[in-house]
Amino acid sequence: MDAGERIKVVVLVHVVAPGGAEKMAVESVVGLDDERFARVLCAGREHIFAGTEEATREMLRRVQEAGVEVLSLRRKSRFAIWSWLPLLRLLRRERIDILHSHLFGSNLWGCLLGRLAGVPVIVCHEHMWSYGGSRFRTLVDRWLIARWSNAFIAVSEAGRRSMIELEGIRQQDVVLLRNGIRPLPAGDPKKVRDELGIGADQPVVLTIGMLRPEKAHEVLIEAAAELVKQSVAGLRVLIAGEGQERAKLEALIAELGLAQVVTMLGNRTDIPDVLAAADIAVCCSDFEGGPLSVMEYMGAELPVIATEVGGLPELVRSESGVLIPPRDPSRLAEEIAGLLTDVERRRRMGKAGKELRDQEYGIDVYIRRLEALYEQLLEAAGSRRSRLRRSSVSN
Repeated sequence: MDAGERIKVVVLVHVVAPGGAEKMAVESVVGLDDERFARVLCAGREHIFAGTEEATREMLRRVQEAGVEVLSLRRKSRFAIWSWLPLLRLLRRERIDILHSHLFGSNLWGCLLGRLAGVPVIVCHEHMWSYGGSRFRTLVDRWLIARWSNAFIAVSEAGRRSMIELEGIRQQDVVLLRNGIRPLPAGDPKKVRDELGIGADQPVVLTIGMLRPEKAHEVLIEAAAELVKQSVAGLRVLIAGEGQERAKLEALIAELGLAQVVTMLGNRTDIPDVLAAADIAVCCSDFEGGPLSVMEYMGAELPVIATEVGGLPELVRSESGVLIPPRDPSRLAEEIAGLLTDVERRRRMGKAGKELRDQEYGIDVYIRRLEALYEQLLEAAGSRRSRLRRSSVSN
């Protein structure tokens, strides 16, 4: 590559939506240094989750204002193979240097299309799954994605170990790159409390995230029922997010008689105010990589109660929160009750979490590491090509 020529990068994601992986794809393409990188964001589908339209439009606005080209493939189903042709043509026509995909489906297609187009560097990004129950996915990860990409990114040390030990991926194929988030402005605690009729002295427990099965929001709802039985005065539980589990969760709230306690907020664009309204944040997930929501809790100086799974123990440490077993509403209720009665402990945990987030999980740290990885992989790819050319000449 000539000196002064920008590195051409395409970031591939299934859909632009307010999920953690999708947000990281957007942060990656927006955050790259515009003077060194020419950037394209490619979205496989235009599907928008109900209730997330405004958040999706805001994400796309940020991308376009950053001068990033957007390519929408408008795929209607996984079987619409011809819909990939515009991306294949772009990769070849523009002689793209790096194709960086996020999540399993995009990783698979990124490897196939990248190799067909002769892209020098293919980066695949895994944002964590259960690493169990899908033999097909394990085999594809091991024999295709890991072997055909130049780097297979894990977002936590736990994820890296699982890829190596459970999926059988070679250690040298896995790169650890922890997520990072952009700092949020300080929120106004009165706005959301006033909107919902919550008094200044009422305890508020919060969780934020897409309503997906693995997020196990029902565990928090069941814990709320136990806290009500324990007569925790004025308790309010807020669940912010949208997704396929909403109807199921609403039915559980009604069944347990918690309509006045648990509030489904839907997708919110005023996250700083939502965070400011809370006293404790919870992550009940069955598995996680490096959840951005937990980093947001830490940035807002909230103590965090999280399940001891995946990458959560790397984020939630004893000085900043509490780890509990998954699927244990009684233990969750116990820890919530304990923190609600100890204001000073909550304050200490919140402050420690904020310091950790600032030091290790800022977006600037993430972008610097990503840019360094890109340049390292390009240099290695160039060296390999030079060696192959010299070998062919000598033979």
